[in-house]
Amino acid sequence: MNQCPTRTSDINTTCPYCGVGCGVTMSAERPDADTISWRATGTGDHPANQGRLCVKGSALGDTVQQGQRLLVPEVDGQRCDWRHAIDQVASRLRTVIDQYGPDAVAFYVSGQLLTEDYYVANKLMKGFIGSGNIDTNSRLCMSTAVAAHKQVLGSDTVAGCYDDLEQADLLVITGSNMAWTHPVVYQRIAAARQRRPDMRVVVIDPRRTATCDLADIHLAISPGTDGFLFDGLFAWLVKHGHVDQTFIDHHCEGFDSAAAESLARFRDLAQLAETCAVKREQLETFFAWFATTERTVTVFSQGINQSSSGVGKAAAILHCHLATGRIGKPGATPFSITGQPNAMGGREVGGLANQLAAHMDFGNDRHHQLVADFWQTTNLARSPGLKAVEMFDAVHDGRIKAIWIMATNPVVSLPDADRVREALKRCPTVIVSDCVDQTDTLACADIRLPAAAWGEKEGTVTNSERCISRQRAFMVPPGDAMPDWWIISSVARRMGFAQAFDYQRPADIFREHAALTGHQNGGSRDLDLSGLSTLTDADYDTLVPVQWPVSREIRSGTARLYADGHFFTPSGRARFVSTRPSLPARRTSQDFPFWLNTGRIRDQWHTMTRTGRSARLLAHIEEPFVAMHPEDLLASGLREGQIAELQSPAGTIHVPVRSDAGQQRGSVFVPIHWNDQFASAARVDSLVPAITDPESGQPEFKQVPVAVRSAGCRWHACVVGTRRPALAANSLYWSRRPVGELEEYRFAGNAQIDLAAVKSALAADADNWAEISDPAIGHYRLTGYRDGRPVVWLAVAPERPTPDSDWLTAVLTGHADADPLAVCLGRPLHGADSSAVVCSCHQVREQAVIGVIQAGQRDVAGVGRACGAGTNCGSCIPEITALIDRHHNAAKEAP
Repeated sequence: MNQCPTRTSDINTTCPYCGVGCGVTMSAERPDADTISWRATGTGDHPANQGRLCVKGSALGDTVQQGQRLLVPEVDGQRCDWRHAIDQVASRLRTVIDQYGPDAVAFYVSGQLLTEDYYVANKLMKGFIGSGNIDTNSRLCMSTAVAAHKQVLGSDTVAGCYDDLEQADLLVITGSNMAWTHPVVYQRIAAARQRRPDMRVVVIDPRRTATCDLADIHLAISPGTDGFLFDGLFAWLVKHGHVDQTFIDHHCEGFDSAAAESLARFRDLAQLAETCAVKREQLETFFAWFATTERTVTVFSQGINQSSSGVGKAAAILHCHLATGRIGKPGATPFSITGQPNAMGGREVGGLANQLAAHMDFGNDRHHQLVADFWQTTNLARSPGLKAVEMFDAVHDGRIKAIWIMATNPVVSLPDADRVREALKRCPTVIVSDCVDQTDTLACADIRLPAAAWGEKEGTVTNSERCISRQRAFMVPPGDAMPDWWIISSVARRMGFAQAFDYQRPADIFREHAALTGHQNGGSRDLDLSGLSTLTDADYDTLVPVQWPVSREIRSGTARLYADGHFFTPSGRARFVSTRPSLPARRTSQDFPFWLNTGRIRDQWHTMTRTGRSARLLAHIEEPFVAMHPEDLLASGLREGQIAELQSPAGTIHVPVRSDAGQQRGSVFVPIHWNDQFASAARVDSLVPAITDPESGQPEFKQVPVAVRSAGCRWHACVVGTRRPALAANSLYWSRRPVGELEEYRFAGNAQIDLAAVKSALAADADNWAEISDPAIGHYRLTGYRDGRPVVWLAVAPERPTPDSDWLTAVLTGHADADPLAVCLGRPLHGADSSAVVCSCHQVREQAVIGVIQAGQRDVAGVGRACGAGTNCGSCIPEITALIDRHHNAAKEAP
């Protein structure tokens, strides 16, 4: 791996994963060698993480290798230079616009873009092509919060900061498994809880997740009833006089009508408890805590947002805080936590189809004139474009003739994913900018453009607390890869808009973006970066994290907003609006009796194009799965590890089953990450119908009726080697993952296996074979040797083979010797530990943790001292805590 570093000293940058926005310091381990490895550590003075990193951030050095990269532009399957590629993109877009109008083209972009990339993409589409048809994958995670904030507060502004989560006396976490999805913030909360034992935590989630380890109360509500819960809380606060009437009178409007609506729906706690399927006593305690605790923060995320009535749910949360005057104050505020590193930056520049730029709006003539004048364009779009689901519907039915997809994988991530793939195959021109050479979406592309990856590009991102941080390059892009802003600007110039896109560097774009936010602002708009609009190139290079607004008057940034009671509505008052809680858009039935919930797991990110490269990240959870309550598993005739078929009216997937007592009866969970590059039929969003919130356009990913049954697989197989054997054609299911220098493949099916063909496919690796076969019980083992050394291993059995993959990989790559019988078995004859990996950072397995607990360790710190688990990023601490509770308490209670 020949990597040419931009600099050989330590580089401070920002993590490319979740919306926490952690500072990361990248260090070249061998800066004087041709081959360089990179180590990621937390930046100690970054305000978001203060030196902490989660396991994904800690493993960033594993993911920057430059293999599996898209290196050269391709047009219609032919490699070409950038001049030809830019000509083709520009001419095809221009042809469509001339024949069908600007609304026949679309851009679909991503929270993985930097703010500077986002800015030029939005400027080109809305400002010069003249269509609103640019939308972002942030539509899938944050658009509900955007709509609710704008309705209630008048602007898309998160009022508080991360410090508020630590200062709160009552922290309410709803619709978020923060321990896995935002682990650094979760660890900050856990540390605050240790310092302040009186701090209370309420977790609202149908599942019992790792986040519940902090909870004084876990409200395991029935799926989709969170809107009723917060609407009921608002009504209860009003009914019992727990409102700040002075704040309401001076700073709010619409309170009386909203309160009357909620009171009309609210009968009593018993009825609400029945609706939400929780105990009345739990509700009573939670409501009393909320009423009497001044320092209360409510953190909400995808469980609220990804709903067909999500805007109403988010608005109900805001109502509860407004009614009690708890917004923008230390330790007292609602807090929407974002899912991507630059979801907020994309919203700042207008990356959503229903925004202009700089938090200015369609339908506001003054805003339209401000943007048009600033950009010096007469072609600025006058109406919103198509939101994500609508956009791909328009691609499917032919209204959109050309689409440019940047830094995202909608064939995996959008609902009704099979229809999205079909839409792209129908589309005359599909352009995809990406940094990897294989994704489900790239397979549909007519033009493939190689983009610079994280670590190779310069720019800014904005995290969940409005903190702008720099991403800095520490490597040179390989091949012909270029930054997204350069690609977009080059196309814009070729289309005839050269003067407006004559950028030389990201700093030029950032200064323009900052200037637009301050253009004739005067405090009338929340987003104001005018204090950064005159940065020199050197200032930009050394920019330290800062929270907006950053005006010319307040250059040090702003931690909190709205504490003064001024909001960005026409009247300056916050608005109480109608919330109308409702149940999910669909219902379970005899044919589809289970609720499907989708979400993230601890060590993976989005569609795995980055995290899927790291063997240690895939060691924690190795393959896709469906989690079911043990009693549902038994009732369905399934066993742990069997392949299940999940079916909805939209599609079908095949994944292994996991038993999980944290699931509710009647509900199942499937992670969102796996795709056709890592598994055969595990794209969970192919099960999800394209039902959206009518106001935000955000899809309902959390409540999908499905059927779960055995796939009827008669055999399972595992291969460890360098290539996938010819088992896929016989399989209902396969998955792959890296293990050291090799890959492990798992298969399952019921068609007859042609073992001779399998052996033939592996012949390129081996020149001699050792076989063990017992046809009577369906067992077969094959070890391939080259020059007397084992190099490939295969097992077939009626049940899932369970090799010790790490040990086996060391043997097959020549890093360890082993007895031939042990090689055949796939594990050492003595002392094997193939239990699940708990600590990905130090590769500590569950059995090792259990061993030190049984040897006398009684707390997380002791376990860490004994075996290292939990001593780096802390992401595994909830699992260690659960193991301590299970094994230490079991020992205490034993007779």
